[in-house]
Amino acid sequence: MTSRTGSDLRFVRLGRRRFLALSGAALALPGLARGAWAHGSETHVFPMGDIEVTVVSDGHLVIPTSVIAANLTGAEHDAAVAEVLGSVQETFQPETNHALLRAGSDLVLVDTGSGPRFQPSAGKLLANLAFNGIDPGDVTKVVFTHAHPDHVWGTLLEDDKTLAFPNAEYFVGAAEFDFWTAPDIFTVLPADFHPFAEGAQRDLMAVTDRLTMVREGDAIVPGVTVIDTPGHTPGHVSLLVEGGPGLIITGDVIGDPAFNVSHPDWVFGFDFDPEMAIATRRSLLGRAAADGNQILSYHAPYPGVGTVAATDDGAFAFTAVS
Repeated sequence: MTSRTGSDLRFVRLGRRRFLALSGAALALPGLARGAWAHGSETHVFPMGDIEVTVVSDGHLVIPTSVIAANLTGAEHDAAVAEVLGSVQETFQPETNHALLRAGSDLVLVDTGSGPRFQPSAGKLLANLAFNGIDPGDVTKVVFTHAHPDHVWGTLLEDDKTLAFPNAEYFVGAAEFDFWTAPDIFTVLPADFHPFAEGAQRDLMAVTDRLTMVREGDAIVPGVTVIDTPGHTPGHVSLLVEGGPGLIITGDVIGDPAFNVSHPDWVFGFDFDPEMAIATRRSLLGRAAADGNQILSYHAPYPGVGTVAATDDGAFAFTAVS
């Protein structure tokens, strides 16, 4: 089997310039009708114990298929892409599913999306919240799973000064904040990745006066607790919504169930630490399967909610819940 090691993968696994170039060209690709991806005309709402969960789309991204099974090369990588997408393609379009949790008097949003600065096929969160009758000023808490562009670049409006969710408290993993704001971040990351760090710093620093650092087991509201899930980024967190079968909001622990559930050892090309990301992914999937939890996957086809079962080959199977 042809593969890359973790040290080989770090920062070389998808062609950063190619990805950043795609950020400005997503809508130019044929066959991607805007309405088919925004899900502004759809609402997926379900109870999880005493908490009401609404899944709101931020649109979709356009990403090189090199992020799929990034630890495989050559014909094996082509076969993996074909398995996931049906054919060998240069790009694919993962969706972006945000959880909005109504818990008592709180309205909790998980991640702020791409905003106006990233890919033009994304940044639809505010419009889709409005479709669902949600005023951004009514959001009381925002939890960042991690500080990648499609998760935090919607924190500020286009003027770079005004908060999109002006009345919210904000929560982020302590290790995540420390990583992106470290004095040496621009030497740790290659130049192609500096815009990611600049954006993370811009948005995290914009809310420092209302930002709480969280760790494993911390409660955001009663019934919603933090799970430390490092690997995709150093301080990535997921959330457990208690009640009923329980719901794990996975963030980017799972790149897409189409490849990261059935093949948990396939590296998702944006994973900062591939070996840790695989271990975390296996642990979280194993937990969901053992406990009967549902999961909400950020990049799965909308609405991204499903169940996980262990398979005989040591992997897992994802079943969407309608």
